[in-house]
Amino acid sequence: MTAEPTPGTDAEAYWTDRYGDAPIWSGAPNASLVDTVRRLSPVRSDHPVRALDLGSGEGGDALWLAGQGWQVTAVDIAANALARGRAQAERVGLGDRVSWVQADLATWDTDERFDLVAASFLHSSVSFPRSAVLRRATTFVAPGGHLAVVGHAGSPSWASHGEHAHAEPLVGPAEQVEQLALDDGWSVEVAELRTRHVTGPDGEPATLEDSVVLVRRH
Repeated sequence: MTAEPTPGTDAEAYWTDRYGDAPIWSGAPNASLVDTVRRLSPVRSDHPVRALDLGSGEGGDALWLAGQGWQVTAVDIAANALARGRAQAERVGLGDRVSWVQADLATWDTDERFDLVAASFLHSSVSFPRSAVLRRATTFVAPGGHLAVVGHAGSPSWASHGEHAHAEPLVGPAEQVEQLALDDGWSVEVAELRTRHVTGPDGEPATLEDSVVLVRRH
């Protein structure tokens, strides 16, 4: 188990250690992201329809998006997580549909513009300017494109520290929209809490609330 981070822990070192030598996630895409963006599946034929996956981890969301027809750029700070995603993309025949970028989202920027920018559970136990990163992400969205943000609205009942602690306070959908600081060139299409039924580490049933936000650039 990853030790509780200490103040000043280097983000790349922390996440590289967190991902370790074996997969830590199921490989399945996040259900709330799938439910939210499924209807946005690419329909254009004149050029690739592009998606950006922020904090892609081992690539579950990126691979699902690629399988739906998106040309995906997946960005994460942990090289070992990206390597797993890249290997899986090759195994399932999607290697040419995903570009894997190792970068710290706290400072990463791009001149590219995307039809979809997705951030699923972009939380960190070490210092991470999440709200600023998501505000910058709005500048990556092409006209007519969407930004989808799925996040924890509260911590699990069984966890109060360690890997379940977050560098920034968890927020609900209304506050998430407020933090994005959108101007009149945007519309909010989804801003809601969604409940998930889960099993805790000791086998106890529990529910979690996710904040789900989808906004569109005009």
